[in-house]
Amino acid sequence: MKFRGELKENVSLSTYTTWYIGGPARYFYRPLDLEDLANFLKYFPEVIGDQEVIFLGAGSNVLIRDGGIAGVVICLRGCLNQLELLPSGEIKAEAGATLANLINFCFNLDLVDCVFLAGIPGTVGGALLMNAGAHGYSFWDHVISVETINKDGIIEKHLAKDFKASYRFVEGLKQNEWFVSATLKFAKGDVILAKKKMHDFLQKRKDSQPLSEHNCGSVFKNPPNDFAARLIEDCGFKGKQIGGAKVSEKHANFIVNIGNATSRDVETLMQEIVTTVEKKHGVKLIPEIKILGVDA
Repeated sequence: MKFRGELKENVSLSTYTTWYIGGPARYFYRPLDLEDLANFLKYFPEVIGDQEVIFLGAGSNVLIRDGGIAGVVICLRGCLNQLELLPSGEIKAEAGATLANLINFCFNLDLVDCVFLAGIPGTVGGALLMNAGAHGYSFWDHVISVETINKDGIIEKHLAKDFKASYRFVEGLKQNEWFVSATLKFAKGDVILAKKKMHDFLQKRKDSQPLSEHNCGSVFKNPPNDFAARLIEDCGFKGKQIGGAKVSEKHANFIVNIGNATSRDVETLMQEIVTTVEKKHGVKLIPEIKILGVDA
């Protein structure tokens, strides 16, 4: 075997998402490092043929359908998570590193303008793909360059200018190409002040979001000059429930799994929200989450 990581079959993905929803992955792989990941992508087709490849990080911001993933899921939870201070003073962060660990790493170096990432439950890879952000700041504002890998296991380096980043969206990735690391630049500053700001951000999230319940974060993107939560709440959806999926009474742009919710429950509830908001306000809400897999 030319790859060294852990390959399993028919692995339930529900516990690998923050929504605790999702069917099985036909194949499930956790690479040891970037070299191993490259070897896996290069040689895996020799073992079982050409397969769809899905990368999964923290499992936030994603809904995996009840029928699961027919191909292979490459899980970066707990791997490809190295953080390194470069001689230039920039940070190299692998895709599997959590944003929480990135913040702590930066704070130890007196790098403080990463604080806007506090409380975002994702990884560097997800932050690159979705241009994660909060409080008016975005992840790609700090990206100098990235490394990608394609389905043939070829690793390439690209400058940030090779991509176009906008609100929760990044253009420039080719089909069957994924981010595996980023070189990031953050500014030095007062860490004590930054930690106070982080505490305030986290407290605000705790007060306004259903963090104690299974959720995926914000379900819909905010439309221009408005908030998805305001529109959803105005349409009376707070507390609305279909099966085990419920619109949070704390924040209307969160759907929580109150127990045994299916992806069908969530998608049905999402569609009702989209239809009702568009009918009442003339605004078509766009999902922020990625919906993957097939129906059961």
